[in-house]
Amino acid sequence: MENNGVLVALSGGVDSSVCIRLLQEQGFFVQAAVIEFSPAHQRAVQAAAESAERLGVSLHVLRCHALFEQAVIRPFAQAYLQGETPNPCILCNPLVKFRLMAEKARELSLSHIATGHYARVECIGERFAIRRAASLARDQSYMLYRLGQQELSMLLLPLFGMEKTDIRKKAAELSLPCADAPDSQEICFIEEGDYPRYIEEHYGAGPRGFFISPEGKRCGPHRGIIRYTVGQRKGLGLSLGRPVCIRRIDAESGDIFLGEYNEVLTSRITLSDCVWQPFERPVKAFDCQGKIRSQSRPAACRVLPLPGGKVQVEFSEPQRAPTPGQSCVLYEGELLLGGGFIEPPKESLQSV
Repeated sequence: MENNGVLVALSGGVDSSVCIRLLQEQGFFVQAAVIEFSPAHQRAVQAAAESAERLGVSLHVLRCHALFEQAVIRPFAQAYLQGETPNPCILCNPLVKFRLMAEKARELSLSHIATGHYARVECIGERFAIRRAASLARDQSYMLYRLGQQELSMLLLPLFGMEKTDIRKKAAELSLPCADAPDSQEICFIEEGDYPRYIEEHYGAGPRGFFISPEGKRCGPHRGIIRYTVGQRKGLGLSLGRPVCIRRIDAESGDIFLGEYNEVLTSRITLSDCVWQPFERPVKAFDCQGKIRSQSRPAACRVLPLPGGKVQVEFSEPQRAPTPGQSCVLYEGELLLGGGFIEPPKESLQSV
């Protein structure tokens, strides 16, 4: 394979476009690929084509509607219908995006793939792992925690030491049309951003029930569990005379249990379907830091291996509303160790 050949994931946005130019300046032989995940991505394909032409690189269009629906959209909808709050990018990166990029790079005899993520890859012994970006405010390592060794061994992340202002300045110098474009939306396959309506139209409305007060009494119907998430305080349409938030969503009954602020604080969570980067799996308890949301700060914790590939995470300080379906990602300083999906708490809640 071409030792200096790299295939860059190009969305037409400012990060991926500048990623291409940086690699060109470093002497890499660069080609680009844009992935049409769904019909909603046709505009991204056009934007990528414009950037590729301006940057002077050949562009490959990878279409994967069926795979994306099976691996990302359907699990996304099913998670909401089960009372969880999924993150589609967490699933897409290992199962679709980086998998297709690596396959296409090998087909083209290119030795590397690259993206515009703010993070960095490090070789540790015979394994590869992600480290947090120099700009912790822009760090995207959380989104990459499920990448496997094959993809990590090929991955270049040239933006790891840059700030967003540096990226936009570089794009402006290159007269790229994306220089002032806003960052992409969170749920890329739902153009209007209304995910409850999307789920209802394609997968059904899902369970409906009642809000259950902290005292265990019904206090009014809700609009369907897919419209709510654990920890939510605003938009409930209730007036109980004091602040409350969602403590638990019960998909079986359709009821949503409310609680006081201190009732959504917890020091212990269980993670399932765990993956690891610097090592294959933990064999004993260890101390590290955990992030229960992409924008939260890492918090000190102790990790204890459990049967079935699960782990128990015990935080030194209680965390607010760990949300089932979201990921808890574990770090040792700047080094990403791995993580897994937050399980619902083991408790039985009954309305009266």
